[in-house]
Formats: sequence, C-alpha cells, structure tokens
Amino acid sequence: MDNPRLAVGFSCLPSELLQSIFLRLSLPEIVRLKSINKSIASIVSDQDFVRECNYQSVSADWLFIYSKGWRRDSVLHGFTDRSDRWFKIPIAGFLTPVIRDVEDLYFLAASGNFFLFVSNTRKELLSVNILRKTVKKIPPSPLGPRGTSSWRRSGMKLVAGPPGSESFRFLFAELVENRPILYEYNSEDNKWQSTEADENHGDFPRVIERADPLIFLNVVNGMNQSVVLAIGSHGKNKPMILRPRFSGGGIEERRVAVGFGWGNGISRLQVYGDGYMMIVRSNNVDDDGKTKERELKGVEMWGLSPNGKLWECISKLSKGKMGQIKRAYEVIMGCVEERNGTIRALLMSSYKGLWHMIWLSYDIGRDNWTLLPLPYFDMKGQNMAGITFSSGLTLV
Repeated sequence: MDNPRLAVGFSCLPSELLQSIFLRLSLPEIVRLKSINKSIASIVSDQDFVRECNYQSVSADWLFIYSKGWRRDSVLHGFTDRSDRWFKIPIAGFLTPVIRDVEDLYFLAASGNFFLFVSNTRKELLSVNILRKTVKKIPPSPLGPRGTSSWRRSGMKLVAGPPGSESFRFLFAELVENRPILYEYNSEDNKWQSTEADENHGDFPRVIERADPLIFLNVVNGMNQSVVLAIGSHGKNKPMILRPRFSGGGIEERRVAVGFGWGNGISRLQVYGDGYMMIVRSNNVDDDGKTKERELKGVEMWGLSPNGKLWECISKLSKGKMGQIKRAYEVIMGCVEERNGTIRALLMSSYKGLWHMIWLSYDIGRDNWTLLPLPYFDMKGQNMAGITFSSGLTLV
C-alpha cells in the first residue's frame, strides 16, 4: 500500500469491513497500518478492534531469531504459525541510545511484548518492549554481573504480565555451593529475590495436580540424571527439587550433547525446556565415522514421571514424518517450549555452510505430531545470537 491514491481509496471502505480484513493479518502487519494515514490509524487504534486483535494474537506461536551482521546491522527475525514469511524487527535503532555496542548483545528470552538481551562485555541485562520501543536496564542479580556464557536456555524463563501490562518476571535457576537456588526479578519493584529450593519428598504429584501451573527450570543437565526446579507460576510456594533419572540411552551412545552438538560422533542430542526433554538420535554418514557429518535417525519426546523421579518417553516421531526431515548435518542445536498442552520444538542444523530449520509440534492430549514448514531464512553474512519460541504479542 505504498501508493497514496490506493491507500485513500482503501480507507473509504466501511470500517467494519476494514477491521475484518485487518484481523486476518499478523500483528507486525497491523502495527505498520498505523503509518498509512490517520483514517486507518484510527481504525487500528479502536478499542474494540484492539481487544479482538489481542484475543486472536495472544494465542499465536512465534519463533524469534536474533542475527548480527559484520556492519553492525542487528535484526530480530520473527515467524508466526499464522503467516508464511519472516518479519524483520530492526531493534538496533532504539537500543543504540541505551547501549552503544549493539553487536555485543545476545538474545536470551521472550514473552509477550518483552524481549531480554544480555551484553557480553558490560554483562548487563536489558529488557525491550518492541511495541512501545522502550529499553530498560535490569540491575545485576545477587550472583553479580553475568556474561552470555553464564545463561542456559533451559534454566531461565521470562514471564510477561497480562496483555497491556508493563510488568514482567524473569526467573533463572543456578547451583550455588551445590544447592539449587531460584533467582527472580520483578519489574514492578525493580528488585531481585533468591529462594533456596526444597527436596521432593514424595509430594510432587500433589503439587502438579494443583490449578496453579508450574514453571520448570533445569539446573543440571547430565547424561543420565537431571536436576530440575518446579516453581508455582505465581510464586506462592517454595520451588521443589526434582532429580529425574534417564535410562533410555543405548550402549552405543557414548557421546552425548546437551542443547548444541557438533558432529564428531555425537549420537544423542538432548534438548530441555519446560519440564520436557527432546532426544535427537543420529548415525554416521560414512561407515568408518572419520568425518564429522551425521544424519538424523530419530526424534523422541520425554516428560517427567508423576513423582518427578524419572524421565519417561511419551512419544516418538513416526517413520513417515522422520523421512520428511531426515537430512545430514555437521552442527545441530535445538530449543523446546510447552504451552497449553502443546510442545514446540525447533531443530536448527548446518551442513556445508547452509542452515536449515525444522519446527515440530507435539499435541500431548491427542498424541499427534505436526511439521510446520518454515520459509527460507537467509543467514549469509550473519551470525546467530539467540533463538527462542514465544507467544502473547499484543497491541498496546
């Protein structure tokens, strides 16, 4: 709608029809409508339209990737399951007044309209509201300043407040003197608090059956055992320590990677998130195993047992769907997120310099896997500096 005459003619249509058309668009496209003219901006800003738009968009799933180029052009790329293309969010423009070294930032997490970054040299946390274009520095946690290598995706969670709210919580778990500790930041009072977790003495089933949903943060991701904190989503109870054991590794799987794996004989990749574990199994491409190239063999989803003491396999990707994603790789990484009974998993692999992404969704109640096609994502000349799933983007 770059043609002014076309924009004027379009704005002459009945407002009810325009609203119906606009609601079929993704949220970034709706935001851009505000800049066309005052007539369309008033329609998009109408409270009834905003309410209906938020009702639809809050349930949309998003995948965000933060990339940095050699010319300091950092871009946040977003893809939603309700669109067929990637959206570019040039956040460097409103980050620069707060921090000069934008190329030094790493993307940690997202929830609602909030995005969390960390500066590697300054070791500072920054929250960004991409719709209001505001940036806020978060004070250091009780553990002090932390660089990018200190953060684990499965051990942290950003939780946005209700739609329209300016508040959020950021939680992460860490092992301090061999004791699992929960650290939580609340934007409302701009303060941190730390809580030592309690051991699970058999009352985990009672907790998980409560109406209050749980947040799961991984503290230790071992080959055969994990340490996980279970936290009430409203923070009313002390976090509980779960120590699930894993017994699903084959004798031949002697080399295991967590979250990120190079080839070089790694036969099992374990990716954690929200109380679940995705296992990606692979084989050597050649018989002698001298090259670092691997080939995907199987994908499994594991969850916590009712008492929280075991990892239990809940589903395996079928041979048919496995055949659709089977490919060779040299480097592979992933992320896992659960929301409203559906687990979203991303596999991102590189082969001979080319990156490829696979978005898998598993509906727990229906025991059903789906493969969401992703449009081509050009990483040429770019370095990836963070990737995560999110939801809850809303108009303000």
